[in-house]
Amino acid sequence: MRAKLLLGGLLALSLSGCGGGARPPQYGARPELPEPRRGLLPDMTISLPAEWGNDRPLVPKGYKIDAIATDLLIPRQTLILPNGDILVTEGSGGGDAPALRPKDFIATYIKKQGKTSARGGNRLTLLRDADGDGKYETRNIFAEDLNAPYGLALIGHSLYVANQDALVRFEYRDGQLSASGTPTLVTDLPSAINHHWTKAMTASLDGLYLYVGIGSNSNITERGMPAELDRAMVWQVDVATGAHRRFATGLRNPSALATQPVTGQVWAGVNERDEIGPDLVPDYITSVRQGAFYGWPYSYWGQHVDVRAQPQNQALVAAAVAPDYSLGSHVAALGLAFSNASMGAQFADGAFVGEHGSWNRDPPVGFKVVFVPFRDGKPVGEPVDFVTGFLRDGKARGRPVGVTVDPRGALIVADDLSNTVWRVTPDGSR
Repeated sequence: MRAKLLLGGLLALSLSGCGGGARPPQYGARPELPEPRRGLLPDMTISLPAEWGNDRPLVPKGYKIDAIATDLLIPRQTLILPNGDILVTEGSGGGDAPALRPKDFIATYIKKQGKTSARGGNRLTLLRDADGDGKYETRNIFAEDLNAPYGLALIGHSLYVANQDALVRFEYRDGQLSASGTPTLVTDLPSAINHHWTKAMTASLDGLYLYVGIGSNSNITERGMPAELDRAMVWQVDVATGAHRRFATGLRNPSALATQPVTGQVWAGVNERDEIGPDLVPDYITSVRQGAFYGWPYSYWGQHVDVRAQPQNQALVAAAVAPDYSLGSHVAALGLAFSNASMGAQFADGAFVGEHGSWNRDPPVGFKVVFVPFRDGKPVGEPVDFVTGFLRDGKARGRPVGVTVDPRGALIVADDLSNTVWRVTPDGSR
């Protein structure tokens, strides 16, 4: 009984968070970074799920939003096929990552309260709008019996899928409603423990390489550095041979990847470390430079040392590259897509970012899609809210994950809490 009372007290303490109050925004290349603060438990404020009812997310004036698919099985990322069909990955992964400390049990239980009750589909679903009216009347299972699929890429007639344990390839022909045959293995991906299981992916503009994001196996090396082999990095995979190499390292959880049009530069959305306060460490988007080290686990935002990572590596800290653009701490950037002129002048040059939302900050942050303006290939200014309304009165009705720009003028948003795919389009009133 005493243990139950103690657990209940800890849960209440955890759910209470750290207290509100105005804080300076943490946007751009030089965010304000407070001193680290550690406690018995990480600050936790869980936004419990709620139904949309007759409501829907909010978008800027001159745009409209529609649900084009509902009752999915945890949609994560989407891909626009050449004929306009939309592929959706559905699944939920995770390996055999045992809790290491009592607070891990508590945190895991609390975080679960903010997730969908649906089971992951382990499949790809295809959506088709045959008459171009914006209503996707055809819905087919394109491929099933996958293993927590996440990243997608199409190169010519090859469709690549990043499962949580392997990168595989399907042969694809324009207009297919379902995959023919079984997928071919391209390369295995790290999957032991799988604390961070998502495998984001993008292709080079020339189609020669795939880039795969592989998250760490811990928050800050609690499982030891051997468990982090080939993790917290972006791989470059040779499409022809399946051979891979480390492209960039020190990226704690690069859970969104996109290739910038024209320049061909690979960018990542990265979820940074937890448990040193509500304003540390900012999640970010950054260009991914070949051979660069971005700090994890030894430092953050360049040379800000994280003393929890022991023994330290002073040489790596000295070489650590600061990210390009802070989105704010704990927003959980899980989607990244570059825009084009079809989305209107204000949103033509820049990147859309799907922010899944915080679990360890009071007040909560994220739970929206933002637009980061770019100029001359680099982010500038503050992010602009583009899809909001997922969080209301402390409850979450949805949580954005993947975002994809349809070149014909639409933003596709996967929502893994309400299990919906949303479509945002200009409504002609601008």
